[in-house]
Amino acid sequence: MIVMKYGGHALPSGGAIDPVLELIAEQHLSGQSIVLTHGGGPQINEALTKVGIAKEMIGGYRKTTPEVFEIVQEVLSGKVLRTIVNQLISFGVDAVGLSAADGNLTRAVRMQVDIAGKSTDIGLVGDIQSADATILNLLLEARKLPVISPIGVSASGQGLNLNADLVAGAVGGALGAQCVFFMTDVAGIYRNWPDQNSLISEISAEELASIAPLFAEGMVPKVKAALAALSHGAASVRIFDGRNVDNLRAAFAGIGGTLVSK
Repeated sequence: MIVMKYGGHALPSGGAIDPVLELIAEQHLSGQSIVLTHGGGPQINEALTKVGIAKEMIGGYRKTTPEVFEIVQEVLSGKVLRTIVNQLISFGVDAVGLSAADGNLTRAVRMQVDIAGKSTDIGLVGDIQSADATILNLLLEARKLPVISPIGVSASGQGLNLNADLVAGAVGGALGAQCVFFMTDVAGIYRNWPDQNSLISEISAEELASIAPLFAEGMVPKVKAALAALSHGAASVRIFDGRNVDNLRAAFAGIGGTLVSK
């Protein structure tokens, strides 16, 4: 069982065939159980620019006003999700698209981010409080490939923007995944962030937790998600640059990037 976070940076434009999705399809068709979650940062940025809304990141998360959330939801649960599902179908995969809110898959509360010791509100951004893998297990038993967009919901029905890394971590833990793949736009975890020469090839969850406060920007949710996945049942996590299909092929073979284990 592999849970994968597919970054929006990897999605090709103009309907081009993505060799990464093609390899995922091959693995699924060969018998591997896979659940795919996805991001969509570049696509969201493009959509916001078209309507004159500036991108604002706080503590590694996107500040999400109600206006921003409407666009985020349209892009992630619409354009990006359908593009991925449609390509997988073209490769012969029976893919099923859903959001992180569907079937009680996750429930979330509004997130508060610690900025210089101060709790800061960042709008309609969710912090995942629970994950229930029942719907995913039903789909996997039927040999479907679930594709999850990171749009969540609170218990009161408020839609929330979830970080895709955190969705992958929560889902990976709930499923007890053999490994959770975080396909991103960096080579892995850098011990001295963002020094690329300090790439860590393997690290324990305990050691990663001890250096977690040193990270910044987009690495913050990745580390949080990796630790959450391991603490809730996943056996291991691998973080690597998912823009190159050879890196994904290596990950399926158990090498490359940064391996985090219990």
